Amino acid sequence: MLLSIVYIALGFAAMELSGWFIHKYLMHGPLWMIHKTHHQPSHSFFEWNDLFSLLFGSIAMVLIFFGVEQLDYRFWMGVGISLYGMLYFVLHDVLVHRRLRWFSKPKHPVLKGIYKAHQAHHKTNQKEDAVSFGLFLVPKQFFNKEEQ
Repeated sequence: MLLSIVYIALGFAAMELSGWFIHKYLMHGPLWMIHKTHHQPSHSFFEWNDLFSLLFGSIAMVLIFFGVEQLDYRFWMGVGISLYGMLYFVLHDVLVHRRLRWFSKPKHPVLKGIYKAHQAHHKTNQKEDAVSFGLFLVPKQFFNKEEQ
């Protein structure tokens, strides 16, 4: 049981770290043509950038599929990636971008920091000059004690 929790945490952490790297160096690099739809005003519920969620979700599904028979590390890492994806959806798409209007602006200090970091990331709709590329790895500057 403990080992499965470790693999879940590894899958989750791998998504945040690889997501940060992919976002900074690929999405704001050679894959900008897809990602820029996320930085521009949209009149549609879906954007080309959503393809990245399908890619990451597919990785989780493949890991779960190949690991489910023996409940080995692949299964549990797929679960960790899936948990990350669910939290990403709730925090990024629902709370920050309000693609579904389930919540008001965050009041909890951690959620406020995540929210402010992502708002700072979207201050530019250009490939360069963006800041804060992770979802949970947020620079300390966005957790201003005086405002909370």
